[in-house]
This record gives sequence, C-alpha cells and structure tokens, in this order.
Amino acid sequence: MSFLRHVGKIGDRKVAIIFREVPGEQHMCLVTYTETLNQHIHDAMMKAIESQIGQSAENLADALNRSYTKEGKVILQVLHKEGLLKKVQTSQVVVTPNSTTKIKLDELNKMLDEMQQGETAIKKLAEMDSSLGMQIPSDVARRMRGDQPLTIPNAPDGVLADNAIANNLLSQARKMEVEAKGLLAESARLQQEANNMMGVPIATQTTTSEAPVAKKRGRPAKATVTA
Repeated sequence: MSFLRHVGKIGDRKVAIIFREVPGEQHMCLVTYTETLNQHIHDAMMKAIESQIGQSAENLADALNRSYTKEGKVILQVLHKEGLLKKVQTSQVVVTPNSTTKIKLDELNKMLDEMQQGETAIKKLAEMDSSLGMQIPSDVARRMRGDQPLTIPNAPDGVLADNAIANNLLSQARKMEVEAKGLLAESARLQQEANNMMGVPIATQTTTSEAPVAKKRGRPAKATVTA
C-alpha cells in the first residue's frame, strides 16, 4: 500500500498509533511498539490497519475494537490487557505513511484539527444558506447559538433568549394585523366604488349582499293595449 495511516516511528522503533490524542491531554498519544508484539497479535493488527475500516477510521482504536485475533479476541482489548499500550508525547512520534513522507504527530494533529474546524464552519454556512427566505425566528436563534442556552444580558439566571424570540413573534403578529385591517378597508373601498359605477342605491348596498344589477338604459317600452 502506497499510503498507510496510523503508522510511525519513535526514534528507530516502529509504532502503531492507537489514539492520535489522549482525551484531556492533547500533547499525549497512545501507541504500541509493533516489533514487540507476538505474531498472532501483530499480523491481525497489521491486517486491521491495512483494511478499509482501518484506513477510514479517525483513530486506529476504533478499527481495532472491531477486529479480532485468530483466537477470536478483540485486538484492542488484548493490547490493553497485556499492557502493550504506551502513552507518549505526540512530539516524539514521527508519522510515516509512506517511505517519502514524514511529519511529527503533534504537527499533523494541529493540521487535522484546523481542517475539521473548517469543515464544521462550512457545514454551518451551508445550513444557513439553505434556509434563507422564510425562517422561523426560534430556529435561527438556536442555530446561531449552536443549540446552547443563550441568556439575555442583565437578566436573571435561567432566563432564555426564547423570551426575546416570543416578543419578536408578537411584534410580527401585530404588523400582520395592521396590514390585514388595511386590506379589508381597501376591499370595502373598491366594492363601494364598483357599486357606485353600477348605479346600486346606497340603501341596497347596506341592506343586501346580493350582486347589484345594472340599470337598463334607454326609454321604457310602451304598453300594448288590446281590444
């Protein structure tokens, strides 16, 4: 394989990098010295590293927790029980994914963390772009604060910004009510103007909802007298 993740060296000794960073101790990592492993563990672990699962795993531990020795034992558990996991400083580990590439693990971790932060920012921007237009104020507020409680300045503890969101909704409702009243008034004016043009008497306009009938123009027809 031309490019292999999770492998490196400490000095001249080959290691497999189980955890790139120890939780709570970013300057430390967990490794195992591959040359000290028994063959039944070594071969199974190298197979796991070279597998698609191993190469796609962010930390080798994830793949080893799903891989087994010939005896059917979980590789990660075997390494732990036999004391083969060693905590060392990331600056001491040189990552060697191929024969021509070398980089210190602490530098690699920094690069990967920056890339991850950039991807997170891109996802948030894409989410905001996809919801442009009609938006629910509470949804926008929650996305902007990262789903974390947001307190109102100078407000008692526990008072959430949802109060401000509610006030905003009430303000929008009042504006819509004013606009609705304006539309009703305009509708009444147009109806009155149409009735006037069609010659509907005022009394009829106010007492009936039937459609107005236009007056017939011209002289009335003479009555026919029969013998």
